[in-house]
Amino acid sequence: MISVLRRDIVKAGAGLSVFSLLGGLDAFRGARAADGPEAGVFDDTTVRQLAHRLSQQAYRPPEETLPTALRDMNFDQFTSIAYRPEQALWHGENLGFEVEFFPRGYLYRPRIEMYEVIDGKAAPVPYSADLFTYGNPALRVDDNIGFSGLRIRAPINTPGVMEEFCVFLGASYFRAVAKGQTYGLSARGFADGTGDPKGEEFALFRAYWLEKPRSGVDSVVLHALLDSPSLTGAFRFTIRPGETTVFDVQTYLYPRKEIAQSGIAPLTGMFYFDANDRNHVDDWRPAAHDSEALSMWTGGGQQLWRPLRNPQDLQFSAFADVRPHGFGLMQRKRAFEDFEDLALNYEKRPSLWIEPIGDWGAGSVDLVEIPTPNEVNDNIVSFWRPRDALAAGHEYAFTYRMYWGWDTPWPTHLARIAATRVGASTDGSHTRFFDIDFTGEPFVNLPRDAKFHLQTRTSAGEIRNVVVEANPDIHGWRATFEFDPKDAKIAELDCSLANDQGTVSEEWVYRWTP
Repeated sequence: MISVLRRDIVKAGAGLSVFSLLGGLDAFRGARAADGPEAGVFDDTTVRQLAHRLSQQAYRPPEETLPTALRDMNFDQFTSIAYRPEQALWHGENLGFEVEFFPRGYLYRPRIEMYEVIDGKAAPVPYSADLFTYGNPALRVDDNIGFSGLRIRAPINTPGVMEEFCVFLGASYFRAVAKGQTYGLSARGFADGTGDPKGEEFALFRAYWLEKPRSGVDSVVLHALLDSPSLTGAFRFTIRPGETTVFDVQTYLYPRKEIAQSGIAPLTGMFYFDANDRNHVDDWRPAAHDSEALSMWTGGGQQLWRPLRNPQDLQFSAFADVRPHGFGLMQRKRAFEDFEDLALNYEKRPSLWIEPIGDWGAGSVDLVEIPTPNEVNDNIVSFWRPRDALAAGHEYAFTYRMYWGWDTPWPTHLARIAATRVGASTDGSHTRFFDIDFTGEPFVNLPRDAKFHLQTRTSAGEIRNVVVEANPDIHGWRATFEFDPKDAKIAELDCSLANDQGTVSEEWVYRWTP
């Protein structure tokens, strides 16, 4: 009965203009159909037109009114409302993808508009309480309250078995996994004011358009309309799940006002502790984090590795660059023994690499590290910040590729950082002891008399007692040194492994704070 209802509603909506289809968006109430494109037509310019038009109007948030039972429910109650798999969009059509929708409630109160696009025609995805099962019957509401987000399913692990591999839910957050992985870090559509003591503004994906895929195609296309008090945006995601799950992202941003602290392709994750930073953590496990480091490949060809920290005070780092090749929050530790957590499976969480497409010009890769007392909170954010502010009334285009997977998508001939360990020196002073392990191609087929040395720099204090030696257990090399901060309150350390012909490793960069 539900499928019949859905067909009837889609048929009834087929003749509406796209602007009329957006009647659920407050900012478009009263828009004349003549102002929009040809009735029912949807193409790659439609959301871009909508975002541009919306940017010329004052911001009006989406509807958030909900019955008390839904508004006040907790996390367990929210997750007890389950979408019926047999009612998924495109279920049973052998298209390689199915879509399920989330109910509203708990933290996800705004009504998010959902549309299906078939052969260039857009129509709303109808809501019905019968689409869900309810752990508590009191949470069922028969009114047309709509959806809060969506998940996409595909046979990513086993042929013929549809499994969830990506989710769009909450503000402009989304996340994905590759084959064999579990969820970890997230991405966002846009960041504004991240790390600013004045507070951050969170933009919202307030409408989605799902293009119905054709049989035999290995990708699905999703469009999203971004909105916030400061800007609007049009996003086009081409999503391909697999050994590495790849998102091709095309964005157009339209500021309502000047934005000085913009964040393009923001990544959000959690770092609680590891061997380089567990000073205020009493935990039986070796480590707990979604990501262990920020990795960068600069426009000048440098490959940087910045281990993450859970600092005592908020830390903001900016790595200036021009035309970056890429950056990402990475998880290199892939053995169960690295975490020893049977429930959370940190070793199976994805790394996420951003590859800019085209010339992004000058700016910086920014990193925000926020103190957290536990592993519940996302406390790590990284993004690209253009050098110049985004001006009101202008259009800005950014295209990039996202790789959700086990590692960076490009090979390197350089040695890579395998581990960073930090602890007290044995002399009982406030000096810190650093241990850095390197693995990779430079150590293959080495002669017996191979020698390496460590190139080191620090912005404050002193690095001393440097030792470099082979580490047979990892088929690599180990560098150790002591760092005396002296009177410094903060210091930027960096080092790289080299031989008599030059640098052979990626560059390790680290911020020390007390």
